Amino acid sequence: MKVVLAENAGACYGVQRALDMAHDAAVGQGPVFTLGQLIHNPGVVADLEAIGVHVAAAPEDVAEGTVVVRSHGVTPDVYERLSARNLTVVDATCPHVARAQKAAADLANEGCRVLVVGEKGHPEVEGLRAWAKRAGTKVDVVLAPEDVPADLRAPIGIVVQTTQRRENLDAVVEAVRAQGIEPVVKKTICSATRLRQDAAAKLAGEVDAMVVIGGRNSSNTTRLAEICEATCPRAFHIESAGEIDPAWFEGCEVVGVTAGASTPENQISAVVERLESL
Repeated sequence: MKVVLAENAGACYGVQRALDMAHDAAVGQGPVFTLGQLIHNPGVVADLEAIGVHVAAAPEDVAEGTVVVRSHGVTPDVYERLSARNLTVVDATCPHVARAQKAAADLANEGCRVLVVGEKGHPEVEGLRAWAKRAGTKVDVVLAPEDVPADLRAPIGIVVQTTQRRENLDAVVEAVRAQGIEPVVKKTICSATRLRQDAAAKLAGEVDAMVVIGGRNSSNTTRLAEICEATCPRAFHIESAGEIDPAWFEGCEVVGVTAGASTPENQISAVVERLESL
C-alpha cells in the first residue's frame, strides 16, 4: 500500500513558534503555565506537562512564575489580570491571530457593527469578539448565512477566524449584501490554513482512503476532515498512530495523509510509518 503525504500538512508557523516559546520558557527558573491548552493537540499538551509546562484555566490560578499566552490569543482583560498579578508573560499569540484581533478592533473603532465569522465558544473567536466589544460596538458571532441577524444597518464590518474556510466567509458576506449593505471585510483567514485545505482536497480526490491527523478539539483539523470526507468517503480523523485499524484499508492501493496546523512532525511520521507497515 502506497502512502502519500499532502504537499502542505502539519504544524504551521504560529504553532511551531508557540511550541518553541513554551520549550524555551521551560528551561528557565520557576514554574511555567499556559493559559488553557497551548494548542489543540492532546499529545503535545501531555508532552509539555512532562517537561514542566502546566495548564492553568485562568490568571488567578497562577501564584507565581511564567505564563505563556497560547497561540489562539486571549481577551484584553486577561492581559490586564496577568499584569495585576506581576507574572512573567510570554505572549505566544499567533501573529495571524494578533492581526485578526487588531482588525476586529479597527472595525469597531471605525463605527462598524462587527460580525465575527467563526465558531461560538472557540478561544480565538472569543478573543476577536472581546477586542471588538472593547471599542463599544455590537458584535455577533456567525458561522453561516442563517446566523446573520436580519436587522443589520450599515456600517457593518466582518472579520473571520483564521482557520475558517473561505467559502464560509463568502456565504456570510453575500447574506449581508442581500440586506442591501456592502460590508467592510477583513480577510484574516491564515494562508497556511488555505494551503492545507487545498492540498487535502486535491489529494483526497486521488487516493483510496485519507487519514487526517490532529486533535479532535482542533478547529482547523476538523475542517480538513470535513473537506476530505466530501471527496473521499473513506476518510479517518485520528489523533495518534495507535488509533489506526488495518481493517480500514482493506483493498486500498493508495492512502493519503494530511495533518492539521496543530500537528507536529513527530506525530505525522509515526502515522506514516504505521501505515507503511500494514
